[in-house]
Amino acid sequence: MKTYNIPIFVPHRGCPFDCVFCNQKRITGIQTEVMPSDVRDTVENHLKTLPKSNRRIEVAFFGGSFTGIPIDEQSALLSVAQEFLQKGLIDGIRLSTRPDYIDTDILDNLKKYGVTTIELGVQSMDDNVLKASNRGHTRMNVINAVRLIKKYPFSIGLQMMTGLPGDTEQKSLYTADEIIALKPDFVRIYPTLTIKDTFLEKMYYEKKYKPQTLEDAVSLAKQLMLKFEESDINVIRVGLQSTGEICESGSVVAGPVHSAFRELVESSIYYDLICRELPLDGCTSAEVFVNPAEVSKAVGNKRSNILKFKNEKNIDIRICSDEHLKKREVRCTCY
Repeated sequence: MKTYNIPIFVPHRGCPFDCVFCNQKRITGIQTEVMPSDVRDTVENHLKTLPKSNRRIEVAFFGGSFTGIPIDEQSALLSVAQEFLQKGLIDGIRLSTRPDYIDTDILDNLKKYGVTTIELGVQSMDDNVLKASNRGHTRMNVINAVRLIKKYPFSIGLQMMTGLPGDTEQKSLYTADEIIALKPDFVRIYPTLTIKDTFLEKMYYEKKYKPQTLEDAVSLAKQLMLKFEESDINVIRVGLQSTGEICESGSVVAGPVHSAFRELVESSIYYDLICRELPLDGCTSAEVFVNPAEVSKAVGNKRSNILKFKNEKNIDIRICSDEHLKKREVRCTCY
């Protein structure tokens, strides 16, 4: 069964802070405020294009800090989504918000309108990184919010960022460990991008901020992804979704932007797995077997793994499928 999100972007609503990296209107591509009528039109238009069976459909309120907007406005937007939920036309309602905008009144209201999933923008669990990024919340805000949400029947997701001002690889790995301890249902990993018209852009041009390279961002995201998976926490996204703004020719000034960032991470994981299985001494060519669904990841973005083995190890590899193998299981035959 495939899950489909019907995205409703509420850019910068409810957020009292200008995080150094944030320009929600450029990130979402939405320049106007969202009204209940917009929610209805968006849901109806999406439903016309989605399968009628073997699917899960969720209305997703993204951008800004949903629970920071006045509660009557929250209710007005949620009530429209709830109508579709009650009619069985959708299967859930999800939203993203800040950890310091969670309390019992807010959660009671979300439960009343049928919200099923809450995502918190954690970004870091290091208070110095949070302060340098002007997040306006602390590590303890995150812990307290998660503990409170877990008293309700919501699914909970936590979002983290790498490469923030003052961040390091060690601090990002620490953030992952802290998130794992909170036992969310899923996570997202976002490398920091320097977007036009943000304070981070100013810091970048003043040489007060150095963005991650693409190579470093992929390497760190790989470590984080494996950490979460080893703890049975689903990683539902790695890297911002590419849009007309979030791309090399859009509003990204600097940073590890790539239209297939997750694919780069998955490919790097498979490169390591193949290296582990291949007897490199005396091997000049090899057949590498993986699960059919994993072939493209093993081949790598633009055949990167094939080329890397040839150029760096002088080994010609051919990726083959074997339906008996599990995800991330590799079998090699060397010649």
